[in-house]
Amino acid sequence: MSFFSRIFKIGQAEAHAVADKFEDPIKMTEQGIRDLKNDLQAAMTSLAEVKAIAIRTRRDADNKRKLAADYERKAMLLLQRAQGGALDMQEAERLATEALSLKEQQAAESVRVAQEAERHEQMAAQLQANVNKIKSAVTGYENDLVTLRARARTAASTRKINQQLARVDSTGTLAMLEKMKFKVEEDESLAIAYGDMASAEKTVENEIQTALESGKSSTAAADLLELKKKMGII
Repeated sequence: MSFFSRIFKIGQAEAHAVADKFEDPIKMTEQGIRDLKNDLQAAMTSLAEVKAIAIRTRRDADNKRKLAADYERKAMLLLQRAQGGALDMQEAERLATEALSLKEQQAAESVRVAQEAERHEQMAAQLQANVNKIKSAVTGYENDLVTLRARARTAASTRKINQQLARVDSTGTLAMLEKMKFKVEEDESLAIAYGDMASAEKTVENEIQTALESGKSSTAAADLLELKKKMGII
């Protein structure tokens, strides 16, 4: 059992480790559980065999005890028949003595077999306790294995997220953002500059046009005045 205790101590110590560090403990635990189940099956087979022997032995002891009682009953019956004249008393006593001897043999054998049955029953009780312990251990390790697998999946997810975060260069990202900010500000400045230039060009052009138009108006007025003079209107 200490083997599995060490496995789960490793799992506890590696609670925040990456998933691949859990793979070996998981495989080892799975194999350990399979071995325990094989041991459980063998123990249950042995338990069934010992129980069967205990049952047969106990039954044999009971049969010998009953047989001893039967021999005693037969000895009494022989003496009763001799007393009633159905048998010769001397022959009846001889046969009764033989019956009582067999009774003693069966009684002694019954005691011996009963003691043997008791030993088998004690062994069966011991095996039953071991079977119960193995069953409990298998259940406990299977539950721990479920927890270990869940922790492995959590560790794998955490590792994946951390790897993704590790690939993000905060310095590079800030530099990129600063570069983009500078570019935006530069574009905004250029836009304002082009707007100012367009406004300035338009103003100069308007002034030139105004001056030209002003000159044209003056010339036209002088021509009109000259024409009036020629016509004698003035």
